[in-house]
Amino acid sequence: MRFLLALFCLLAAFAARAEVIEIDNAELARLTASGVPLVDIRRTPEWEETGIVSGSILLTFFDERGQSDPTGWLEKLKTIAPPGAPVILMCRSGSRTKGASQFLSQQAGYEKVYVVKHGIRDWIKEGRSLIPAAPAIKACQVAKTC
Repeated sequence: MRFLLALFCLLAAFAARAEVIEIDNAELARLTASGVPLVDIRRTPEWEETGIVSGSILLTFFDERGQSDPTGWLEKLKTIAPPGAPVILMCRSGSRTKGASQFLSQQAGYEKVYVVKHGIRDWIKEGRSLIPAAPAIKACQVAKTC
């Protein structure tokens, strides 16, 4: 009986996790063109330094000290992509998206989370287009959503 209970708990834990999928830039472009929201989780100075991918939604996950407020971040994310909807996460190099995607996968009920391999660095390296971040930063600061 204990074995069956343990097996059920294990299966339930796997079922509750989202499918986290690493994608390349070509897949990123395809998914965003099909309407999947792209959430750039970097910080304001990083957005200002490089610009952003057109259509990105700016929503910082980790602050400059590496700290995060997952509950507050999730409340903002839910207005962009509810737990049943797919979402794409992007950071500078792909490292921070791992932590955010694990949170979404293990605790927030998201079913499909895409993470951009190598982040915006690779997007830039491939010579893909960026737009200035200033208008998006201003808009999200006014709305208190970034």
